[in-house]
Amino acid sequence: MTGNGDEPFITAVKPLVDAMGGEMLPPDEAGPDDVVLAWEGVDVVAVRLPQLADSLDHILAAMERKQGRPLADLDRKAKQEVVRILEARGAFSVRHGVETVASALGVSRFTVYNYLNREKEN
Repeated sequence: MTGNGDEPFITAVKPLVDAMGGEMLPPDEAGPDDVVLAWEGVDVVAVRLPQLADSLDHILAAMERKQGRPLADLDRKAKQEVVRILEARGAFSVRHGVETVASALGVSRFTVYNYLNREKEN
């Protein structure tokens, strides 16, 4: 990345990049799908965004950390809330998203679909 004056900017965006499961790299190493961030007209850092499936795994791991225990150990109501949050974040548009979430929650795909349908009825 570039000079020391850019450190506060890099420090500021790092938590966001980490939360997305992205990777920060020097702007001159950016590929065509990377996002280059500029500060005061100077390219400072490039962000390599994760593939969607990797993002879902990252989101599930973050939710587990936030809960302080495996998602499979949550009660039914808490699992339904997890499914609601994941749906709002687009988790089920990812290929095998339902299967991935079901596995993390320790439930069947059918149960995840039931949770999704219950949300749509309300």
